[in-house]
Amino acid sequence: MTGFRTLLYKEVLRFWKVSFQTVGAPVLTALLYLMIFSHVLETHVQVHGVPYTAFLIPGLVMMSALQNAFANSSSSLIQSKVTGSVVFVLLPPISYIEFFLAYVAAAILRGLLVGTGVLLLTMVFAVPALVAPMWAVVFIVLGGAIMGALGMVAGIWADKFDQLAGFQNFLIMPLTMLSGVFYSIHSLPEFWQQVSRFNPVFYMIDGFRFGFFGVSDVPPEVSLAVVATSFLLVSAATLVLLRSGYKLRS
Repeated sequence: MTGFRTLLYKEVLRFWKVSFQTVGAPVLTALLYLMIFSHVLETHVQVHGVPYTAFLIPGLVMMSALQNAFANSSSSLIQSKVTGSVVFVLLPPISYIEFFLAYVAAAILRGLLVGTGVLLLTMVFAVPALVAPMWAVVFIVLGGAIMGALGMVAGIWADKFDQLAGFQNFLIMPLTMLSGVFYSIHSLPEFWQQVSRFNPVFYMIDGFRFGFFGVSDVPPEVSLAVVATSFLLVSAATLVLLRSGYKLRS
């Protein structure tokens, strides 16, 4: 596993050397979301008996972690492809499984760092309970792994930055923004409630929020089953692409 450790170190160092941009900026963005939405809705909305600001914090933590996990692996691969430096990763005797594990582990780590930063800063406004911390940990790690693997798919598929931006703007952003971060799906009309249930990110957010308050829109066991299945499917697709060398070796 020397190749895995070396590649993981390279990927972590890549985002940590510009942590002001890769970690600090997303934390600030989430803080601005909280300040705006909590100021407008705090006195008007309660969800599951939880004050709105406290309800919003876990959603922002998870959304920030997921978006940055995706951004880490996708941006690393597209930069390597555009600059031609991907050849230096492919030449050493690193198996495609080690390649996958290193990129996904680095994506999870960046997501956890951003999520922790968001949680610590937003706790100034409200301190959400943490009644089932292991549920929260499981969902944020699995969610980061899914987005890290999906970021690899996007980075492998894209040939230039605007293609990657399209993938992120038209798939990742809608999935995360319309996943119950800012609301409970029970506040939606019946049709849109059913549509939301086809969004796997909804189950990540809902399961993560259950870890804080012990209440959720769907049972956490159901959310865990959906998220675990999504992880297996996305991971399998990513490994197939890596093994074939699609758009990497050509």
